[in-house]
Amino acid sequence: MSRFDERLLPAILMAAIVSTSALSQAQPPATQSPGTTKPATAAISITSLPKAEATPEQIGDALMAHQRYQAAIEAYKKAPPDDAVVWNKMGIAYQLMFNLTDAMHCYRTSDKLAPKSSNVLNNLGTVYDAMKDYHSAEKMYRKALKDDPGSALIRKNLGTNLLSQHKYKKGWEEYKAALKIDPQIFDNSTRPRVENPASVSDRGAMNYYMAKGCVRAGMPDRAIQYLRMAISEGYANPKKIIADSEFASLQGLPEFEELLSSQTPKRQ
Repeated sequence: MSRFDERLLPAILMAAIVSTSALSQAQPPATQSPGTTKPATAAISITSLPKAEATPEQIGDALMAHQRYQAAIEAYKKAPPDDAVVWNKMGIAYQLMFNLTDAMHCYRTSDKLAPKSSNVLNNLGTVYDAMKDYHSAEKMYRKALKDDPGSALIRKNLGTNLLSQHKYKKGWEEYKAALKIDPQIFDNSTRPRVENPASVSDRGAMNYYMAKGCVRAGMPDRAIQYLRMAISEGYANPKKIIADSEFASLQGLPEFEELLSSQTPKRQ
């Protein structure tokens, strides 16, 4: 039995890993994030694994697919201690339980065993973001991109990280780069999500730029949801939105016009 694709795991991590914005949004730990969608495996059934054949890693993978993260960790602990992939998976399980300290330990161990893995570096970045150590997170994402420059997920996580640092222009450039690689990068969950924890004003900015990304990806309904959150968090207002050419294609849509009119002060 082959390992489930750990490239898909960062999607669990996005955020963000960790934090959500209004509307009960969020995009679980990568993540990549960074940020979530459930572990994307060909849902391995725990009972379908013959006890004589199932390895600790396979058992852990099956438990992850059933969201039994603590049990998965116990299974992974029985795997060979020099397996970098298993350490990365264990880190993801810890992070999904919001145990950032142990998640960081696992990712660092994985990185020592197999340096320069873009998946591991991305996951380290999402933990640093969750800890609000944005500078360290940015370093991890940039290292990850050196190994995998074509990853839309890592670029999206980096974009969110830069927005958290108020580097809005650079963050938007990374979002556009992510969209160019994968036009559906903003559509990996049923509700909008933000990858990284941030102050209310930061979330407002991230929602605003996520709305731009959704417009470019051809998801006007999702864009309007993000704009509504950006307004409620004090970052945007109807005047700002109307003046932004990125949202021109939304004009005329009933939901968009209703959003703007509901935020425009009525004259006495």
